[in-house]
Amino acid sequence: MPLTADEDIRELLTTARTIALVGASDRPDRPSYGVMKRLQDHGYRVIPVNPQITGEHVHGEFVFRELGQLGDSIDIVDIFRRSDSVGAIVDEAIAIGAKAIWMQLGVVNDEAAARAEAAGLKVVMDRCPAIEIARLGIGPVVQD
Repeated sequence: MPLTADEDIRELLTTARTIALVGASDRPDRPSYGVMKRLQDHGYRVIPVNPQITGEHVHGEFVFRELGQLGDSIDIVDIFRRSDSVGAIVDEAIAIGAKAIWMQLGVVNDEAAARAEAAGLKVVMDRCPAIEIARLGIGPVVQD
């Protein structure tokens, strides 16, 4: 069952340190561009993933082609892709040992969510972490 209770979402956002943002954009007019910056400003390390701009930099971070290239421990995989693209991303997230999947506003895939949960990952659907941080009044993340 995806997380919906404020206390569960607050716990996920306050314990996370590193977020992989799948569908990151280098275009300022795209929502993922602004969300990435807001998450960085809040103290998270945000690693952009987008095969169309691999090798570029967004907000100072190198853009990777796929999750399997990251090599870092990922707390949340934030997905800015269409709902029908989520399944493959969830499979990659499971393979790299991510702790949670976060599907952005308008992104819902119950089958992929069930697979993620069966593999032990927490799941949030149809929400934006930047909005939830503001709504819940979560203070800046302090890196260890």
